[in-house]
Amino acid sequence: MAASVDVLELEHAYGAQRVVRGLSFRLAPGRIGCLLGPSGCGKTTVLRCLAGFEPVTGGRIALNGNVVSEPGRVAPPERRGIGMVFQDYALFPHLTVAGNVGFGFGRRPDAAARERVAAMLSLVGLAGRGDAYPHELSGGQQQRVALARALAPAPELLLLDEPFSNLDIDLRERLSIEVRDIIKAAGTTALLVTHDQHEAFALADEIGIMHDGRIEQWDSPYNLYHQPASKFIADFVGQGIFLRGVSLGRGRVVTELGELSTDSPLSMDEGAAIDLLLRPDDIVHDDESPWQAEVAAKAFRGADFIYTLKLASGTRVLSLVPSHHNHALGEKIGIRLAIDHVVAFPAVA
Repeated sequence: MAASVDVLELEHAYGAQRVVRGLSFRLAPGRIGCLLGPSGCGKTTVLRCLAGFEPVTGGRIALNGNVVSEPGRVAPPERRGIGMVFQDYALFPHLTVAGNVGFGFGRRPDAAARERVAAMLSLVGLAGRGDAYPHELSGGQQQRVALARALAPAPELLLLDEPFSNLDIDLRERLSIEVRDIIKAAGTTALLVTHDQHEAFALADEIGIMHDGRIEQWDSPYNLYHQPASKFIADFVGQGIFLRGVSLGRGRVVTELGELSTDSPLSMDEGAAIDLLLRPDDIVHDDESPWQAEVAAKAFRGADFIYTLKLASGTRVLSLVPSHHNHALGEKIGIRLAIDHVVAFPAVA
């Protein structure tokens, strides 16, 4: 059975240093959640508290409605029904792949345990590799073994601590999607911690953006990108910059690239200075536009370029442009705004 996870007002400190500050979230059975944030924000500490490796100094953690951690009370890790995938995989080099996956069943696994090991190897795409040793496998295959080992005892909750950080970028992105499929097929609840938003978006159903020991927004990847609750989230998630503008009231904004309107009225008073979030796909190359910008830098990505463009004010913005528009550095090109989701915050002087 997949576990429900309830974390309420969680606090944790190392001595006088508060690392987790009143953190709360809920994860329904069978869902994949993620704690995403920069290094030092406290996300791994939350994972360790969930696993039972760390006591809590405030709040509580409940699995399936049963409190497993609160001040003065910590249920041991082995009684929580949790599987864990570590950053360095933690495979035993002297054991075969099958031996690693079946480690939790003891030295002499019975027929049912051997059948479970075979099923897990098949699930992660390593059927027939049970007799191999970890050093004979690629990094991606070793990660699959670690995942199969964690899933073998049928845990109610799976915890993943920066599981792809040792892999190259292309393999990391591909494996993220595959691991999501594997976890969904296993039917377990899972929580990932990472600083890589591409991993988080590929794997998780819902994500909590952490900052300074707190969750600033717990939401779907789509909402985090298009409806960020704070300027920190808007800046952290996706590529983007802030363009200064002025609110005209009733959902209208004027900027040096023209006027924008939105069906959702902006909360700023008329005449208030605002910072408007612009992502690369919000700025379209248009030779007929009256607004021009200078190409300050460009990065070729095959199908497209990411241009860094300098506006007349000196502000630099990013634009995603098809690669057949190959403009030289210093050249001026026409651009216009094409924003479906207007995101703005009060300007910071």
